[in-house]
Amino acid sequence: MAEITPLELTDNEEASRHFRPMPGVRNPHLQTMLPRLVRRRLQFTPVWQRLDTPDGDFIDIAWSEDPEKARHKPRLVVFHGLEGSLHSPYAHGLIQAAKARGWLGVVMHFRGCSGEPNRMHRIYHSGETDDGHFFLEWLANQFGEQPTAAVGFSLGGNMLACLLAKYPQLPVNAAAIVSAPFRLDHCCSHIEKGFSRVYQHYLLRLLKANAARKLTAWPGTLPVDLTALKSIRQLREFDELITAKAHGFDGAMDYYLRCSAMPLLPSITQPTLIIHAQDDPFMDSHVIPDVSQLPANIEYQLTEYGGHVGFVGGSALRPKMWLEARIPDWLTPYLDKQ
Repeated sequence: MAEITPLELTDNEEASRHFRPMPGVRNPHLQTMLPRLVRRRLQFTPVWQRLDTPDGDFIDIAWSEDPEKARHKPRLVVFHGLEGSLHSPYAHGLIQAAKARGWLGVVMHFRGCSGEPNRMHRIYHSGETDDGHFFLEWLANQFGEQPTAAVGFSLGGNMLACLLAKYPQLPVNAAAIVSAPFRLDHCCSHIEKGFSRVYQHYLLRLLKANAARKLTAWPGTLPVDLTALKSIRQLREFDELITAKAHGFDGAMDYYLRCSAMPLLPSITQPTLIIHAQDDPFMDSHVIPDVSQLPANIEYQLTEYGGHVGFVGGSALRPKMWLEARIPDWLTPYLDKQ
């Protein structure tokens, strides 16, 4: 593991940098599923806002508080995972942690993930960076250039890595990426095997339900009809028939190869923390980068346990979500610079 610390560690960061799973809960599937019990409800009242995109569509964002009254605060932006949202435990948990530190938190929802289908003949995917770029630029222009960090989980982490590499001048002071599928082709193959097929079934059910809502609200806006949608049985098939065709790729494999962030990691210039768990049931060792090829501004942390965006520590009576301490502690030197 590369232990690169561009700034001096705070006492809090030193205490939180090592993950210790909850006793008796090392199993990767328990780690993956437990956050939904530990972080069941939002602990704050979100402020919702809709932004019109340059192509005539919209994205919905959810703030931790009224942004007009908090425009002087450092900002933490969250990009969620596949079919995630503000209501995903990792998203609202981290936003609450940011709020507790005096930061302004915000979740940018990928198109169609806020509960209302988007209008255009497209959806979102692991390498679609236009909306993220648009939002971060809008944020800086609308509220001024306060210190800003971006955090991406799973699919949102792969997207964020692509975004950072593509736009070196992005108005982001630091970033964190968690459980990102940096090799989409290998991750798709892995989730088709063994117990991981349970996750494929779960994610596919969410994707198909979302696509069905979109086709009902906006008929003809996807390259399949409702009958063809119901027949899809694998994520790879969904990407072949819908994701690839809706976004101009020559099939699912072309999408996977062109949108995997692994080859782009050396091009990231912002200070960035990348976290993977070695036992992540969504992916295999192909997502682990060669640390000798990473620039000095990237700190890579590979934990032995943690599952997929899990990392539940503490005890059964007092569970602790490690990411809600590790990420803010790591970002603090960049956000509390003033």
